[in-house]
Amino acid sequence: MSAATNLVLRSCSAGVCTLTLNHSAARNALSLAMMRTLREAVEAAGADPEVRVIVLAGAGPAFCAGHDLKELRANPDPAFLAELFECCVQLMLSIVRCPRPVIARVHGVATAAGCQLVASCDLAVAAEEARFATPGVNIGLFCSTPMVALSRNLTNKHAMQMLLSGDLLPAAEAWRMGLVNQVVPMAGLDAAVEALAAKLAARSASAIAIGKRAYYEQAEMPLEEAYRYAAKVMQRNLQTADAAEGIDAFLQKRPACWVDN
Repeated sequence: MSAATNLVLRSCSAGVCTLTLNHSAARNALSLAMMRTLREAVEAAGADPEVRVIVLAGAGPAFCAGHDLKELRANPDPAFLAELFECCVQLMLSIVRCPRPVIARVHGVATAAGCQLVASCDLAVAAEEARFATPGVNIGLFCSTPMVALSRNLTNKHAMQMLLSGDLLPAAEAWRMGLVNQVVPMAGLDAAVEALAAKLAARSASAIAIGKRAYYEQAEMPLEEAYRYAAKVMQRNLQTADAAEGIDAFLQKRPACWVDN
C-alpha cells in the first residue's frame, strides 16, 4: 500500500462520524501504521464538538482480520513488538475512553485483534454473513490481548470457547454470546447502523459522555464502591444544563433542546 493512500477514511454527516479501515488488500489488518492512524482518528473525532457518534467500518470484503502477521514475522525485534502491542493497547483504550459512543459496523470477518476491536466498541451491528474468531491458538499464538476485551463482553465459558477453540463463529452465534447487539441481512446493514447512530446522536452528548465513562469505571469496582461512585456521578450529572433541560422537557411534555453541557 502506498504511503499516499489513506489507511483510515473519515466521513461525517448529521453528527455521525464514520471511520473506515482502508487496506482491503490486507483485509484491513491492524499494522502498526493502521493502529496509529485509527487511534488518532478516534481521538480527533471524540474531541470534535460536531461529532456525536462514531462508527467503525471496514472497506472491502472484511471488517478486520487482526494483526498483520507478515509485519510481525518481518519484525521479530522485541523493541518493535513492545511498541506494536503498546500501540494496540492505546488504540483499544482510546475507544473505551472516547466520550462518544462507538459502534462497530461488521461485515466479512472480524478475527483476532479485529474481534478485539469489535469487543472494544460500545455497540456492534453485524451482517448475517459476518464471522468472528480468535484463532491465534491455531498458529501457536494465543490471542492474549483480544482475551481482555472478550472477557469483558462474554461469559467466561463463551470467552474461553472462542480463545481455546479458535473456531470461526457465525454472526448469529456471536449475537447469542453477547458480542454483537444486532444481526441483519447484509443489504440492510447500513440502514441498521444509521438508525442506531441517529438514535444515539439525538441524545444529550454530555449525558452520554458522563454515562459512558461511568459505565467502564464502575465495571472494575467492587459492588459497594461501584454504587457509591455511581451515586456521585448522578449528583454531578444532575448539575448539568442538559439534565435540567431534559427533566423540564419531560415534565412539560415537549422535546428537549440539548446544549451538550
